Amino acid sequence: MAGLVLVLATVATGLIAGLFYAYSCSVMLALRRVDDRAFIEVMRRINAAIQNGWFALGFVGGPLLTAVALVLNLDGGPVMPLIVAGLVLHVLTLVITFAVNIPLNNRLDAAGDPGQLADPALVRRGFEMRWVRWNLARTLTSVAAFGCLCWALSLWV
Repeated sequence: MAGLVLVLATVATGLIAGLFYAYSCSVMLALRRVDDRAFIEVMRRINAAIQNGWFALGFVGGPLLTAVALVLNLDGGPVMPLIVAGLVLHVLTLVITFAVNIPLNNRLDAAGDPGQLADPALVRRGFEMRWVRWNLARTLTSVAAFGCLCWALSLWV
């Protein structure tokens, strides 16, 4: 059972790491090239669309399954420090998301209809650079968590 939970935690973590990575290396790079109103509209739509069960399954499931894997491996074996590191990195990813990215998303949404904004460039400047920077940070923390869990799996076998 402990091995299965570790596999599921690793898969969920990998999915979220891949999502954040995709934003870092493609989505935000593509959006950098569109006008301010289009940028705001697309980001608002993405932020609404991502609030779904499939995203929640990985985003919340990864840390929860990692915590369960830790409890199931409390015997002090060689995987325990890697699972602890993975869990700490998950928590850091959550902290970044809830402290920075979500408030920025909410502020972008609160700005209103992009077609009605007097200065969409100002709204974008207050969002884009900071969001991208912190998304890169959570990309790194989630990829590192994934790496730790992959390493733990390699020792599990």
